[in-house]
Amino acid sequence: MGDFIGRGRKARRCYGFDEVALVPGMVTINPNEVDTSFALADMTFKVPIIAAAMDGVVDVNFAVKMGQLGGLAVLNLEGVQTRYENPGDVLDRIAKATPQEATQLVQSIYHEPVKEKLVSVRVQQIKEKKIPCIVSAIPQRAERFGKLAQDAGADIFIVQSTVTSVRHISTEYKALDLQKFCEKMKIPVIIGNCVTHDIALELFETGCSGLLVGIGPGAACTTRGVLGIGVPQVTATCDIAEARDFYLKKSGRYVPIITDGGMRIGGDICKAFACGADAVMVGSAFARAQEAPGRGYHWGMATPHANLPRGTRIYVGTTGTLEEILFGPARLDDGSQNLVGALQLSMGSVGAKNIKEMHLTEIIIAPSIQTEGKIFQQAQRVGMGK
Repeated sequence: MGDFIGRGRKARRCYGFDEVALVPGMVTINPNEVDTSFALADMTFKVPIIAAAMDGVVDVNFAVKMGQLGGLAVLNLEGVQTRYENPGDVLDRIAKATPQEATQLVQSIYHEPVKEKLVSVRVQQIKEKKIPCIVSAIPQRAERFGKLAQDAGADIFIVQSTVTSVRHISTEYKALDLQKFCEKMKIPVIIGNCVTHDIALELFETGCSGLLVGIGPGAACTTRGVLGIGVPQVTATCDIAEARDFYLKKSGRYVPIITDGGMRIGGDICKAFACGADAVMVGSAFARAQEAPGRGYHWGMATPHANLPRGTRIYVGTTGTLEEILFGPARLDDGSQNLVGALQLSMGSVGAKNIKEMHLTEIIIAPSIQTEGKIFQQAQRVGMGK
């Protein structure tokens, strides 16, 4: 498989969201009668679009609002919410910084140590509102923070790093045994991130309850530019969906996959589900909500690395409430609002009654899908021409 890119060296062609399109089905369904729900372990969520663990996107108030609307918002246990008693002051400084100051400022802010008592406090603040609490940490801190979060009442824990594998080698620190960690935790564990079939199969064997798909596609992430690593999300999702289905046949256990990053608008989200995603994780779309703590900015998750920042602060503006972004009415013409409504209409158009039927959608390679017949939108910078 693949084409020669040099003598004796092949490379596989991979695809992103802008290069494919979905084909309408033989049968269409009333969008109000499709089921968009997402199941994880023994929990079911009405909204299959998860807010990413970014400090510019999720704080306690945002997580509560998202839960009230039927979805999940991931709180980063290593962000400003657990480093500072009053994170609002810190977020104000980040929002007011010039582009030249932003990266250095963000790095300096994350030098403040995480305060363990705040891990428990933030989880309890979310649980007080009687909504599901989902939190994340990197592998090196997962054992400690996982116990703290679980004891405080968290419902789901994410072990998240830029690239995750079962066989991590390090002489500087003890690598996390993912299988033992999943066995020890009493709440569902999601692991990420990965982009390849074989790695996914090994990660499924750990006993995880979900898997995050995506390396470097986020709007604020510069990992692909800095490290040269990544697989476009259409190919990555399709590959890992096949691994999920193979693992189901082998073990009888279905592990949902969550496409994480690279989705700007409703159409991208619909394509991710057609490629095999059970849910998606989105950052920049939610950073535009009035309830988001970033004041119209967000800066990814990898920025705080002291020597090699792999994210940049970006301005997305504030365009509407979280409810408008999820359920409308859409006040913008660019596909960034009423994301659930877009998914419902797409599912109805391809004849999918639920997310698993959406996985059966015919997908075509269509590099002209973003440009065909759109000359006036492009010239006037409206709709798909923005």
